[in-house]
Amino acid sequence: MLEWILILLVIAAVAALLGFGRLSGLALSGAKILIVVVLVLFLLMLLGVFAIA
Repeated sequence: MLEWILILLVIAAVAALLGFGRLSGLALSGAKILIVVVLVLFLLMLLGVFAIA
């Protein structure tokens, strides 16, 4: 999942440099959503609520 976040951030950066504002914003929004998902899963795993087998 971290790989997807990095890919979306790179796409957002390249799109912003080339002037594609909407594509950049879309990729950045997707990366933000994935970051929140990863943080929630990490916190649940840290508290022992969610165990990955």
